[in-house]
Amino acid sequence: MKSSTSSYRTPACYIETRFPLPLIPNPEEAASDRKASATQRFTLESSPRFRGDVMEKYEFLKDIGYGNFGVTKLMKNKETKELVAAKYLPRGETIDDKVVREIVNHRSLRHPNIIQFMEVMLTPTHLVIVMEYAAGGELFERICSTGRFSEDEARYFFQQLICGVSYCHQLQVCHRDLKLENTLLDGSPSPKLKICDFGYSKSTLLHSQPKSAVGTPAYIAPEILAWKEYDGKMADVWSCGVTLYVMLVGAYPFEDPNDTKNFRKTIEVKILDFFVSVASFLLVVIMLRIRAVRYKIPPHVHISPDCKHLLSQIFVANPARRITMQEIKNHIWYLKNLPRELTEAAQANYGYLCDSNVPTSSTGCLQSVIEIMQIVKEARIPPPVSQSDDEINWENDEPEEQEGEQDKSKNKEEKQHSTQKGKEHERSAQKGNDEQESSARNRKEEEH
Repeated sequence: MKSSTSSYRTPACYIETRFPLPLIPNPEEAASDRKASATQRFTLESSPRFRGDVMEKYEFLKDIGYGNFGVTKLMKNKETKELVAAKYLPRGETIDDKVVREIVNHRSLRHPNIIQFMEVMLTPTHLVIVMEYAAGGELFERICSTGRFSEDEARYFFQQLICGVSYCHQLQVCHRDLKLENTLLDGSPSPKLKICDFGYSKSTLLHSQPKSAVGTPAYIAPEILAWKEYDGKMADVWSCGVTLYVMLVGAYPFEDPNDTKNFRKTIEVKILDFFVSVASFLLVVIMLRIRAVRYKIPPHVHISPDCKHLLSQIFVANPARRITMQEIKNHIWYLKNLPRELTEAAQANYGYLCDSNVPTSSTGCLQSVIEIMQIVKEARIPPPVSQSDDEINWENDEPEEQEGEQDKSKNKEEKQHSTQKGKEHERSAQKGNDEQESSARNRKEEEH
């Protein structure tokens, strides 16, 4: 299970900065950077706003998650003793536009139901994303351990999920990969849900209308399979419905009911990879059932009529007829036992926009967007693969040359000795031949 976290916040403030997202250096600049010395290449480390040495500020405790491109580590701030999650991404090609979008958008969100972004750091080999640590783990694990939730418990988490997603939508951001594995818990007695992993998110203010088929097959909306532009917000509504269904039933709504595979084995593939590769029959069945909106509540699961009605309004193939986020928040089932901090009046406090260029410890932002983008641009440069001239130990060169001369002298002596032995052997053999010829001549003379 991966524990990577990232999040979204104020897209409007990025328009003010007008800082281009695809900060890919041209080939000439990249070649120049690679040839630069280590001191020139890591000039950001001397910046007063750059926290260059991760291990000076944080103490490593353990690894807590692994992903396709990196590892997430549990670390402790040596000064404040605060636990944080640090995601390590290898420098170079791994730092693509998706990572850039994830970092910038994560920094922009400030909400109790979204994992808090803190800072990015650069090491000689990795880009490190430091964020809030959720001690309660994934909501997915909680369901796996209990089987399924009661209706009241499912509603408690669903209400928090809707508040967090609604906040993103108010700021014109769609998540596009909502699922149980991307919802964490803070570990308190009454767990607070935290949305994470905004790698596939998009802002309607910054980016084009979503049309890429990304996400997790069990959670994707039917319109994503049409390979056309779609409303990312309405696709998020569908994914929220899948999350609610799984909490109530303990299974995915559009899986083949005859399939008995372990619920824990979630299908973690990108949709594009699914179509390009040889797809399994199971995935084909899921896609067909999603497009036909074929699902049902098992007979042994007792759900109130209001909850069934809400699910039926979410699972609508036509996004134009699907229930909206605001309509969910006004639904009778959603409003039951709604905590005070999740009411509309309380949530209105989180609709503000923060200045993207002003770091502020009160909101957890330790760096401005421009500083972050400078670090990310630096992280696109691959780490050095060989020693620089300064790292070569030139002091050992002279002894090595002396040893080489000694070896040459020794080999020359051995060769001369071998040649001398060979000549002596030849002289001895010639002497023997002369003696044999002399004896033969003497015998002939005697006979004569």
